[in-house]
Amino acid sequence: MNGLMESAFCIHNATVIAGYARMDRSAVLVEGNSIADIFSERRFAQKTFAPDVELIDAEGAYLTPGFIDTHIHGIGGYGTEDLSADSILGMSKILPAWGVTSFVPTIYPMPEEDMIRAIRAVVSAMGREEGAEIIGVHMEGPFISPAQLGVQRVEFVRPVDLGLMQRLWDASEGHIVSMTVAPELKGMRELALFCNRLGIVLQAGHTDASYENMIEGMQAGIRHSTHMFNAMSRLHHRNPNAVGAVLIQPDLSCEIIADGLHVHPDLIRLLFRDKPEGNIVLVTDSLKPTKQMTAAPMFANEEEVYLTNNLFYRASDGVIAGSSLTMIEGVRNLISFGVPLESAVKMASANPARVFGLHRRGMISPGFQADLLLANDRFEAQMTIVDGTIHYRRNAR
Repeated sequence: MNGLMESAFCIHNATVIAGYARMDRSAVLVEGNSIADIFSERRFAQKTFAPDVELIDAEGAYLTPGFIDTHIHGIGGYGTEDLSADSILGMSKILPAWGVTSFVPTIYPMPEEDMIRAIRAVVSAMGREEGAEIIGVHMEGPFISPAQLGVQRVEFVRPVDLGLMQRLWDASEGHIVSMTVAPELKGMRELALFCNRLGIVLQAGHTDASYENMIEGMQAGIRHSTHMFNAMSRLHHRNPNAVGAVLIQPDLSCEIIADGLHVHPDLIRLLFRDKPEGNIVLVTDSLKPTKQMTAAPMFANEEEVYLTNNLFYRASDGVIAGSSLTMIEGVRNLISFGVPLESAVKMASANPARVFGLHRRGMISPGFQADLLLANDRFEAQMTIVDGTIHYRRNAR
């Protein structure tokens, strides 16, 4: 990444939401790309710093781990469907303004040659970011159910094909980190075992699975689920189906789109009450036109969409096409729904880091990567630090 300022600084007089504890009136010292120390404001006043260490007064603002968006198609007019490394880099540059320090670009089902081009675009962008860091690729399909498409295009949905999976993996050079699959599909056990050997996080989603299908999927290594409640078989009192499996099985983690529209706030409160807190992961599932600064026609997944009340709808039939959510907005929404601030921050940082095995990320702790967000009392981003470098800074607090 291109450094935007020296990476020796201390943010003090902050309310630190560390991902494991809240520490009022505290300071965080960053050296290089790592968190070097955390200490009280009293100790800060007693310390002597080298002249090249910038001292930043947070004025009581929240200092949290940077957010990790593990399901995002696009933002700001850039999207994975562009099949372009420049578009992925455009997403990276925009995301710190919304509190995101790392993300997993999500690829739609497409013709095989386009999926391979999309994967290669992400891989080509990795290591060249000027903003949020790219973790790897999320494949949302193509091995999903035609009965639970959402707005995925049916012509690109495929039966399980291990040969195709191998070609996608080869194109990724080992950088597919997650894949949404329908556990009920024929051949899914073989696919799950194949992906688990490669360390790919498998997510049940766009699925018409029965409860038994979900349990069998868990046995084969499907331990995460895609946009809970959306595009999955619904709870029934004689067959809990996919929704019931996620609610019943404590070890099955899940994504949630917290815009209050994809999922009713009361259901989010139910999920928070009944699910282990560490197994709920906030995502945006945001589309290419999210925060797009133009009135021109908007497109996502090569179909025209329009935005009404913060949701994108497909122009051809009015079906909900996706989210215009950002991670920091999602955290604010969770708080407004009654989720404690500390828990909402975990859902955006520590939880995705744990589910995806991202070591030294997602918490504010000595030795961890310095991915940080400074947010005011309205939880608006004031400063975002990626890998020890400030990539977004808002003057007014």
